[in-house]
Amino acid sequence: MDSDVFTFLVGGKAGEGVKKAGSVAAHIFSSIGQHVFQMDDYMSLIRGGHNFSVVSTSPRWISSQYMNANLVVNFDQRSYKIHKNDIAENGIMIFNLDEQEIDNGIGISLTTEAEKYPMKELMFGVGAIAILAATIGFEKEEMKQMIEEEYPRGIEDNISFANTIYDIVYPACGKKFYLERGDKKRSILTGNEAISFGAVAGGLDVYFGYPMTPASSILHTLAREAENFGLAVVHAESEIAVINMAIGSSFTGARAMVGTSGGGFALMVEGFSLAGMTEAPVLVVLSQRPGPATGVPTYTEQADLAFALTAAHGDFLRIVASPTTIREAYYLTAEMLDLVWKFQTPGILLTEKHLSESSMTIEAELEKSKWAEPKIHKEGEYKRYLDTDDGISPMLFPPSKKIIKWNSYEHDELGITTENAKMISFMHDKRNKKLDSLIDYLKGQKTVKIIRGENPTNIFTYGSTYMSVLEALKYGRLNPTTIAPIYLSPLPIWEIEEFKDHDNIVIEQSSTGQFTKLLNERAGLKIRNTIKQYDGRPFDPIDLSNQIKEVLK
Repeated sequence: MDSDVFTFLVGGKAGEGVKKAGSVAAHIFSSIGQHVFQMDDYMSLIRGGHNFSVVSTSPRWISSQYMNANLVVNFDQRSYKIHKNDIAENGIMIFNLDEQEIDNGIGISLTTEAEKYPMKELMFGVGAIAILAATIGFEKEEMKQMIEEEYPRGIEDNISFANTIYDIVYPACGKKFYLERGDKKRSILTGNEAISFGAVAGGLDVYFGYPMTPASSILHTLAREAENFGLAVVHAESEIAVINMAIGSSFTGARAMVGTSGGGFALMVEGFSLAGMTEAPVLVVLSQRPGPATGVPTYTEQADLAFALTAAHGDFLRIVASPTTIREAYYLTAEMLDLVWKFQTPGILLTEKHLSESSMTIEAELEKSKWAEPKIHKEGEYKRYLDTDDGISPMLFPPSKKIIKWNSYEHDELGITTENAKMISFMHDKRNKKLDSLIDYLKGQKTVKIIRGENPTNIFTYGSTYMSVLEALKYGRLNPTTIAPIYLSPLPIWEIEEFKDHDNIVIEQSSTGQFTKLLNERAGLKIRNTIKQYDGRPFDPIDLSNQIKEVLK
C-alpha cells in the first residue's frame, strides 16, 4: 500500500453509529492538517444491515478511499467476516470479542463494556474513535475534546466509555500508526453539500425536492441552511410536482433547482420537455445509482448518462455537465445555474452516489463562483420569445404592466399558440440558435480536464470516476494523459479532437459502455479498451491501478 496513506475502516450494523464514527475520524484527520477522503457503504435498511465507513488520509491531496486498511474495527461477527481480508500489510484488526471467538486480530469486549451505559447501542461508535485515537497517537485530552464536539448527547458516559476502551487498546497498539500534525485545519464537505453551497453561491432562490437516495441530502442541507441564506426549500409530494413547481418559480424570476436520482428523473421527463418548450431555466441535479427500476438504492453507477443526454420528447437544447471532484461540484453547480439562466434552457448536473455522499477535504474561493443573471427586457414592446441573433430572448417577470406569456404549446414570439407551418419552423430555428451561442460561450470556459503524461496511451473518464483514476495512477506511478470532459452536452469536441487518432482507453461505471459510445459517436474517437465496473461500488485505486497496467502493456 502507498506509504503516505493511512486508512481506517469501521464496520457494524446500521444503527450502531458506524457512519458517525467514520465522519468523526475524518474530522480528526483534517484537524491535524491531513487531507481526507471518506466513503460510506450502507445497505438500504434503517437498522440491522451491514454498514461500513472507510476513511483514507494523507499529507498530500487524496482523491479516493483505499479498501486495504491499516486499522480495521469491527462491531459484529458479520463485519469481521466481510472485512478480515481488507487489512493492509502490517495492519491491525480489532474486533468485538463478545461476538466471536478469538481469531486473527485483537479482541475487545465492546458489548460487555457498552452494557454499562444507557445508550449502549450507540457506544460502539465512540469506542471506534477511542481505538483510532490510541493507535494514531492522540492523547486522552485530545480525544476528550473531539468527543465533546462530535457526541454532544451523554458526554460524560461517552468520555468514560472512550477512556476505558483507550486504556484496553493502548498497551497493544498505542501510537502504532502515529500521524504527524500539520498546521492547517482543513474543511470537509460531502459532494451534496458542495452542490448545495455552490447553488447558493450562484444565486439560488428556491429548491424543490422529493427524497430519493443519493440526492436526498441536498434537500436536508438546504433546508438546514434556508434561513441563513434566505432560501425557500420545499419538500413536494412527488417528483412530478417538483419539476413543475420549479418551472413555475422560474416564471417569477426565482432561480430554481431540483434534485433526484434516475427513477425520480424518469417522472420529471414530461416536465423537463415543458421547460424546453417554455425556455424555462431550471437546473436538475441527477445523482446516479444502479438501475433499472429500484436497482440498488444506496450504491453508485454511471448508467444514466444516455438517459440524461436524450431524456424528454422533441428537439430542444439541454446542458449536461458532470463534476469530477467535490471541489469542482461547488463551482460547477454555480456555473450551471448561471448557464441555464443565460441561455434560458433546462440543464442537468449529472453526478453519482460516490461523489454525492463521499466526503473530502476541500479549499474553495467563494469569489470565483459564477452568479446567475438573465438577459432582461428594458423598453418597448415585450415579446417573451423574441427572435434574436443568438436565440436568447430578453426576460421579464411579474409584476409588470406588460403581458408575459409562457406557453407549452408551440407559439409565436409573443407566446400565442400557433399551428402555422412557417411559424413552427421559425420557432424551432429560433431555439436551435442557442446551441451555437452556447458552444461559442463554452469555448472560452474550461470544459475538459486534461493532465498530460508521457505514456502514448490516453485515459478518458468523467464524473467521480476521475477521482478514482487519479488515485490509481498515483498509486501505480503511471503517467498516461488523462482526459475528463466536464461538459457532456454539448460535448466539447473542439477540446478532444486532438486525440482522435491516438491510442485511447476509457474507464467508466456502466455495463454497456455508455461513455465509450458517446466519445465514439459524437467525437469520432477510437477506443481500444474500456475498463468497466458496475457492481455498485466505486473503483479501488489498487485494483484499478493493476487493471490500467494490464491495458497499458
